[in-house]
Order: sequence, then C-alpha cells, then structure tokens
Amino acid sequence: MHTVVVGTSGVTASDVLAVARAGARVELSGEAVAALAASREIVDALAAKPDPVYGVSTGFGALATRHISPDLRAQLQRNIVRSHAAGMGPRVEREVVRALMFLRLKTVCSGHTGVRPEVAQTMADVLNAGITPVVHEYGSLGCSGDLAPLSHCALTLMGEGEAEGPDGSVRPAGDLLAEHGIRPVELREKEGLALLNGTDGMLGMLVMALADLDLLYRSADVTAALSLEALLGTDKVLAPELHAIRPHPGQAASAANMLAVLEGSELTGHHQDDAPRVQDAYSVRCAPQVAGAGRDTLAHARLVAERELASAVDNPVVLPGGTSQAFGSGVGRVESNGNFHGAPVAYVLDFLAIAVADLASITERRTDRLLDKNRSHGLPPFLADDAGVDSGLMIAQYTQAALVGELKRLAVPASADSIPSSAMQEDHVSMGWSAARKLRTAVDGLTRVVAVELYAATRAVELREGLTPAPATRAVLKALREAGVGGPGPDRYLAPDLAAAETFVRDGRLVEAVERVTGPLQ
Repeated sequence: MHTVVVGTSGVTASDVLAVARAGARVELSGEAVAALAASREIVDALAAKPDPVYGVSTGFGALATRHISPDLRAQLQRNIVRSHAAGMGPRVEREVVRALMFLRLKTVCSGHTGVRPEVAQTMADVLNAGITPVVHEYGSLGCSGDLAPLSHCALTLMGEGEAEGPDGSVRPAGDLLAEHGIRPVELREKEGLALLNGTDGMLGMLVMALADLDLLYRSADVTAALSLEALLGTDKVLAPELHAIRPHPGQAASAANMLAVLEGSELTGHHQDDAPRVQDAYSVRCAPQVAGAGRDTLAHARLVAERELASAVDNPVVLPGGTSQAFGSGVGRVESNGNFHGAPVAYVLDFLAIAVADLASITERRTDRLLDKNRSHGLPPFLADDAGVDSGLMIAQYTQAALVGELKRLAVPASADSIPSSAMQEDHVSMGWSAARKLRTAVDGLTRVVAVELYAATRAVELREGLTPAPATRAVLKALREAGVGGPGPDRYLAPDLAAAETFVRDGRLVEAVERVTGPLQ
C-alpha cells in the first residue's frame, strides 16, 4: 500500500487524495518529530511562567481574559474538545473526514502548533487503522477553523464519541481504539486548541473537488464535441489560430480537446446542406469559451489550494526560537493570529460553484437543441423512435433542466454571508465549510448533467445514417454499449438508463474511451 510521509513543509494534493480516497498509510518524518518536540519545549517553558499566554494558560475566544491555573489546564483542553463537538445533522462522507484529519496532521507536523509527537502519532495511527470519526454536516462557520468537525475528530483521539470502524459499523471510539491497540491521548496545554483551529475540512473538500472537476471538464469537452457532431455543426470555430488571438489558456485547451474528438468526422461541416446556417448557436460555437473560463477558474483555485497545503493554520502559533536544533537560537514565543480565517478557500469554493452552474447551463442548452426538431437539423422529435407513440428523451431533458436549476441556486455564494459568534469576539466568519458542502453537491449535479448530454448526443449521432462519425466518437459508442448504455433498437431508449451513463462519466470511462484514440486530453 502507498505510504504518505508527512514532514514540516506541507503536503500535496495527490497526498490528500491518496489518504482520503485510496486509504494510503501515513508516516511522520524524522524532521517532523524533531520539530514537534522542539515546539513543545517552547510551550512547556511558557506554561511554567506566571504570565498568561493565550491558548496555553488562558481561556478561549471571548473567555480569553481568564488566566487558568496549572491544575486545571489539562481539564481545560479536554473541555474545549468536548464543548466544541456540537455538530448536528447527517454524517459527513468518510473521504471528507479522512482529508480533514490528514490535513490537521499536516499542520501539527509543521512544528508551529506545540503539540507533542505522541499526539501526532496517534492521529496517524487512527488514520492507518481505518477509524473514521463521526462528523456532522452542520457546525462550522469557516472561521477559527472548522471547529465542530475537527472537535469530533479530536474526541476520537481522546477515546470519546462515536467513530466508524474499517468494517463500516459505527461504535464507541474508545472500543475501536482498544481493538487496534491505540492508546487515547491525554491532552496537555494548547493541544486541544491546536487540534481544532484549521481550515482543513474546507481545504480537503476543495482538493477533492478540483480532482473531480478536472475529469468533468474534460468530459464536458467530449460531450460538447459529440453534440456539435450530432448537430452537423462546423469545427472551423475550434481552429487554434482563432483561440490564439484571445489567449485564455483554458479556452485554447477546451477547443483543442473538442477538435481532437472530432478529427476524421464525416458529420461536421454539413451546416449548409438542407437547412443552411451561417453560424452555429452559441451553446455550440461558444463551448470552448465557457468551458475554458471554468478551466481558468480551476487553475486559480488550484493555486489557492497549493498555498493552503503549504500553510500552518493554527491560533495561536509557535514561532521560531528556543535553543533547539529545529528552531535555532533565541526566545520562542506563542502568538495569536488570524490565519484560521477561511476567506481564501471560501472564495474559490464559491467561484467554482458559479463555473459549475454555467457549464451545466450551456450543456443543457445543447441537449435541448438536439431534442427540438425545429433546431436539430433533421433529427426526430426528442430523438424518439416513433414520436407520439413514445416520448424519446423528453423527460431526460426535464431531469437535466431540474438539475441545472438546482446548480444555479447552489451558485449563490456562501462566502458573502457572515454571522457573528462568540459574544461578538468572532464577528466576521467565512462560511467556507458551507461553500465546500454545496460545491460537493454541485459537482455531483454537473456529473449528471454531462451524462444526459452524453446519452442524447450519442443517440443523435447514431440516427445520422449514411455519415460516419469520428473515430473517437465510435470509440465512445462502443464503450457505452459494452457498459450496457443505449444501443440498437428503439426499446433501449424507452427507459433511458441515465444512471449507467452517469457512472460511465463519473468513473472516467468516457475520457478513457476517447483518449485511447486521441491521446491525452488537456
């Protein structure tokens, strides 16, 4: 099994995906263990002093003015985890919780949190054992980090609350730890707070959305090309020299993908035949511009994610100093800061939801055009075998339209909202967790919208008798039939298997079928 080694300098997106989705094992580097020990020395030294230090010897949030005596500090750290584990609603997906825990471990290993090495090792042990804390949908405002979700994870480290075992059953966390030989942690100064204060949940969901959308944008380029082909459109608008004079990189990539799919088609260029057209409709002609703008949005979001993956997000943080080899000479200190604010991540999560909604919108317009006999240039109404006796794909487009309507609602930014909390101490929050949750729903919706266009476009191509589609299109048709989607005979379309088409897109088989002919798409 693949192993991800966590050091002091952050992790990569592929590391997150390996741990969250593929169950990769996690190990701490020697450098990380040394940094953990060194920063803990600073926290212990400050804890021994009479002067109050936020997060070490004080209360939290609006209660930060109270100095906590040494005999109550362990209880304080336990209590903050217990009190903050106040999430409600449905359980969050396993992959999200694993990403959340792994990214918190990434920050802990930076050596800026003051957490002991044994606490970090316990976090790794829980991940490696396949134990997943029960985390709930609601509870994070995306500022001071994803507090409630991270608190439920910290409860598991303490042997409290509920968690899901590797077999999928939900049981008391203490029992699961015992079965795997993991000793619950006993938190000390600052450690409870350090386990809670991060943007890890929203960042994990961003990383996974970026991976999913990378595949979906390539898939959407393919289905747009299939629709252009089925509508007898022209591929001249995809010429590289046209896109070079408006040099948005995403636009050029989408156009190149569509051109690769259409190479060798006998269907394109017939727009002057029976129903002459000067130009194709915007939903066909401007497909690279819309999908390309979304691709450029992905590139910006990826840059934000990379910066966040290299960050140590905590409050307060341990800054360099002390006499250790890791921190050099000088006086170490613990400083309060605002790096836990989720605005950078929240904004791009919302931006991606907008791009997703618009890509879905133009996709649905092409599907509707394929089904309308007045605009489809010779195709039967609703692509039905016997229009009137059967309704063809009429209601498949209804489903697609309903999904697009939902995606437009999900495009309303969460990050434009803020609800004050903690007696006005935390008076502006990012709502990044909410932005991430709705983006996950939007990505699922876009997958289904693309699947409906795939279903309609391939049906339409098959109805263009006497014209040979592109080799890439023929490869898609073959792969679809092998997957049991569509096929010859009218009965195959009377009850459209849209779920199978969705799985075909989601699993990457659409792109794989094309790339076997075209080579890698951009």
